[in-house]
This record gives sequence, C-alpha cells and structure tokens, in this order.
Amino acid sequence: MPIRANDEEVCIPPGHAARILVEDISVEFPIVGSEGRSLRKMLAEAASDRFGVGRRQRVFVRALRHVSFALNDGDRVALVGANGSGKSTLLRVLAGVYDPVAGRLMVEGRVAPLLTMGMGVRDDISGWENVRLCGTLMNLSAREITRIGPEVASFSELGEFMSLPVSTYSLGMRARLAFSIATALEPEILLVDEIFGAGDASFAAKAAARMTELMERSRILVFSSHSEALLKKFCRLAIWLDGGRMQAFGPIDGVLDQYKSQVQKLSAGQLQHLATSAA
Repeated sequence: MPIRANDEEVCIPPGHAARILVEDISVEFPIVGSEGRSLRKMLAEAASDRFGVGRRQRVFVRALRHVSFALNDGDRVALVGANGSGKSTLLRVLAGVYDPVAGRLMVEGRVAPLLTMGMGVRDDISGWENVRLCGTLMNLSAREITRIGPEVASFSELGEFMSLPVSTYSLGMRARLAFSIATALEPEILLVDEIFGAGDASFAAKAAARMTELMERSRILVFSSHSEALLKKFCRLAIWLDGGRMQAFGPIDGVLDQYKSQVQKLSAGQLQHLATSAA
C-alpha cells in the first residue's frame, strides 16, 4: 500500500488506515502563447485575481489557491462548484497527475482515479499490453497484473479483441477496456469525476452497478458531480470550490445550502444587470 508525499513514495503495512492530507495547495497553469502584450493588457483590465504574470511575462491561471483539508478512513466527500471552479484539477492533484506549485500533499492508500475515461490507454498496443502498462502505472506487482488480466477480459467482454491493437477498437470498446482496467482492483481511495457509465448501452448498466459497488466499498471517496441526488446518495461531506478557492468544507447538506444560496444570489444579480441594461 503506497504513501505518496508529493514526489516521494514508500510502503506502509497492510491494514493501515487510508488518509489524505492537503495543506495550502496551489496549482497554476501557464497559458501558451500569452507573452503578447495585448493578452496581458486584456487580463489586467479584467481585474481578476485568477490570472497572474510570471517569468518571461507569461500569463498563468491560478487553478487552485491555498486549498487545505484532511480526509480519514471512512470519509466520503462531494466536490461542488461551478464549471471551472477547480474540482477536476483537485481530483487530478490527488491522483498525482498534476503537481502543486506550493503546499504539501500526502496520500496514504491505493488510489483509483476514474477521471477521464481512457486515461492511460494507448492505441498502438493490444488490450492485454494495456492491462500490463496500466497496471504498472498503478504500481501493481507483476502477480497482481497477472491476476487482473482475465478479470479485465471477462468484464469488458472484448474476447479475441484483447489481442488486437486498441486502434482497431470502436470508441465503446475502448471505453469498456479503460473502465474494466480502472475498476479491476478494489481501491482504498476512489476519485470519481462525473463518470457513471462506459461503452454502449448494453454495457453501461453493468458498469454503473460496478461503479456503485466500488463507491460504497472504498475507504475514502472523493466524488465530483453536478447531480445533487448522486452526491447525497454516496457522500456525507462536501467541499465547495469557487475560483480555485475552498469556500466551505463540512456536512453535505450545509455546504450544498451555502453553494445554492450563492448561485441564487449570482443569478438574481445577473437578471438585475440585464434589466438595468435593457432599460
């Protein structure tokens, strides 16, 4: 069972409680081609602290700003917020896809990121080879990779296509392979970003059932969705992100009430602005 503390990874004994510690994490993304004076001027006039200018006069986006929280064994947390608020970025930081520019991250436990369907799957190699590649990226042992291979082939229903390059697959077949690999092992920490089905309609129901099972059994769940019903079904806690900042963290009903209240205020303000502009 790995512990990841930023770039370092060590092993912890079986049975150790899963844990996530996020301390003052910030993430920034440079805007390619932003060295031009006109873009810098436009962003400056927008007066938004979401943007900054770094070395070589390159503009960057502050995707996450000074986010801190701790999750322990048994916690199930929903991520709520508008599009662009930082939910997907936070999930990718927890999965080790993005490195923070500041702060400290510690993740204890096997992580299964169900973020972008097909992430890590290569088109130029076979289904079987993708199982070995993804298993290696997931820090599985050779024995674990060998064990999950038949399970992936069975659940994905790909049959003899497992021996063919993924470039020969349809989009639905590719999604089935990716989903089957990602969910072949029971994770201790499950990260989910709006994924509740994979492949064609006949496979989607089976995938949703497996997803539900994993979410219920995971020791820590971090789940981003715009569906309030799904969030309340699986989560007891919630984090509200806005503009890359954490606005609230606590019991899900209270956080959702705060978030919806803010959305209503913004909607009312926009309607008032439109009415004033039209007068």
